[in-house]
Amino acid sequence: MRVIGGIYRGRSLRTPKGLTVRPTSDRMRETLFNILASEIEGSRFLDLCAGSGAVGIEALSRGAARAVFVDLSRRSCAVIEENLAQLGISQGTDIINRDAVAAIKRVAAESEPFDIIFFDPPYESELYLQAMKLIASSGILADEGVVIVEHRAKTAPESEYGNLRVYREVRQGESSLAFYARI
Repeated sequence: MRVIGGIYRGRSLRTPKGLTVRPTSDRMRETLFNILASEIEGSRFLDLCAGSGAVGIEALSRGAARAVFVDLSRRSCAVIEENLAQLGISQGTDIINRDAVAAIKRVAAESEPFDIIFFDPPYESELYLQAMKLIASSGILADEGVVIVEHRAKTAPESEYGNLRVYREVRQGESSLAFYARI
């Protein structure tokens, strides 16, 4: 796995070992950041269920001002820390070792809203509904912010979660990205 664009372009990233992590493919990340290109510079980025941290690191590489990485796995958090250190990224990041719902509650109470939230839970997870409802109601998302949910292409996500509604969907192979914004 590597960084696709920006100042860290071409640099390799480690991924957690095992079958529990399904990294977002290089192709999918490239598509995602081509869509978000005009919104990345200076943004606050939240990478929920971050795995290796590749998506949040890609955001930093392309000019995001801040990235917060959340993952329940200690192993994943250690890999994110190693990837950031390997790239020399020492500021503008936080790593939170908690489940997505607990992290949303914590971050909503402690920090400014995020411009972009990328949410990539395990495909069969029960986290989608609970986390998305909390994102919609917690104030964690900036007024003009966007939430991107990666999901199995065969399983369509809900079209609305509270005041969030799908405005775009992109499919690549087995995976899809659903883009949500406030109604």
